[in-house]
Amino acid sequence: MMSTNSTTMMTISLALWASLAATSASADNPETCHWQPERAVTFIVPWGTGGGTDANARRLASLLEEEMGVPFNVVNRTGGNGVVGHTSLARGKPDGYTIGAATVEIDTMHWLGLTPLTYQDITPIALINRSSPGVVVQNNSPYETLDALLDEARQNPGELTASGTAQGGIWHLALAGMLKAEGLAPDAIRWIPSQGAGPALKELMAGGIDVATPSLAEARNLIEQGELKALGYMSDTPMAQLPEVPLTADTLESGWTLSAFVTVSGPDGLPDEIACTYEQAIETAINSEAWAEFKRSSGTQVVFENRHETAQLLAEADRQLGEVVEAIGLAK
Repeated sequence: MMSTNSTTMMTISLALWASLAATSASADNPETCHWQPERAVTFIVPWGTGGGTDANARRLASLLEEEMGVPFNVVNRTGGNGVVGHTSLARGKPDGYTIGAATVEIDTMHWLGLTPLTYQDITPIALINRSSPGVVVQNNSPYETLDALLDEARQNPGELTASGTAQGGIWHLALAGMLKAEGLAPDAIRWIPSQGAGPALKELMAGGIDVATPSLAEARNLIEQGELKALGYMSDTPMAQLPEVPLTADTLESGWTLSAFVTVSGPDGLPDEIACTYEQAIETAINSEAWAEFKRSSGTQVVFENRHETAQLLAEADRQLGEVVEAIGLAK
């Protein structure tokens, strides 16, 4: 007859074995989710048609239709520098039938006093696009390196001018943050607001400004045509189409990098089962050849981060960008 102690030890051993077996099974079988939409989904885009965010959202929506078997209707809700669309997304019903393209502005708008809305008011699902700015000058500019440009700004603060977007926009924060990280005043290169990268690049080519800091992808064609030259790329990974552009992660003492990003997110309170289902469907779409071809045609790279990584990105970017907004005196 088995003793009480022996019976207890066997019970503990069996429980331990069962726990280890469950852990092993979980490791071998990644999380699966089974929510299925039964009707059309609204895909909110906080920016206008024809832009990069809109293009990414529409291509992804078409792939999700194939993957999930229901229509995904892209709706552009613009206004308020992104406030209208992001607010519409955050306040949507968290039932899986409203998702949207939350962009980096979810981490800047509240610092600028445009809205109380923050990244904590949405449910992150996945990162689908990331673009970093270049530091671009005229091809005949006297500055051959980013260090030379920064030395000029250090010796003659406020003499050089730059543009790329509106005051307080992401490309303004990119430049100001880089200057601050390198020990210069955030306005050592004066910012001239513009209506976007296109007008800023035209102004640069006309000689109206000294520097532009749009996404490197937006300046790519002019760089390849020899009209402009890129002194730096605010990234730690080379751009495939312009691999020779120096990375600020390598060339600057601070290692400053920054990126604008597009996430797919849901309203606040989106159930984990639904978020998980979307995350997996999006990952399948991102890994498809159709998505790879779309990214090649737009001159950008395929990126994907899951909902947990995206949540960490949103929190870290909020901190980083908040510091820059405060440094340039725009915090409200």
